[in-house]
Amino acid sequence: MAPKVVAVHLSPAYTMSKPSADSITLVTGLGVEGDAHNGATVKHRSRVAKDPMQPNLRQVHLIHSELFDELRSKGFGVYPGMIGENITTVGIDLLSLPTGTMLKIGRQVTVKITGLRNPCAQLDGLIPGLMKAVLGLESNGEVIRKTGVMSVVVSGGEVRPSDRITVELPKSEHLPLQAV
Repeated sequence: MAPKVVAVHLSPAYTMSKPSADSITLVTGLGVEGDAHNGATVKHRSRVAKDPMQPNLRQVHLIHSELFDELRSKGFGVYPGMIGENITTVGIDLLSLPTGTMLKIGRQVTVKITGLRNPCAQLDGLIPGLMKAVLGLESNGEVIRKTGVMSVVVSGGEVRPSDRITVELPKSEHLPLQAV
């Protein structure tokens, strides 16, 4: 299956879940227009408390729909937008992409992957046990974070379900994603 957008979401309030929309508009250097996390500097409340002037590396959150399939197979009633992503994808292994990968979405949008989403305990407020279900452990003891990737907007525009996604890997050394 060719990589594409399954659903798009935004919320003007700081809520875990984000309702689905027919489309979202990404603004260069800021994020999703109308979303609480839109801005050039950090918007996540715990990060604002540490340093409100640090750059916002979490402008757009993407999750692969295959995660929802995995979680549903384990008995978790999850659906797109429920765990806070702006863009739900299919057909692309987001977690294996290197830092700096460009995703071209539709005809005009480009986002640059900055790192992994670090899941938080609020997930257990949605469904008890969900936090543990989205974490894994590598054989070397490293934590696997399954809750998607964070990105910044390089080129803005409208994103809709069914938009195709093209992956452009960085030309430099491929560095593994770290939590941001």
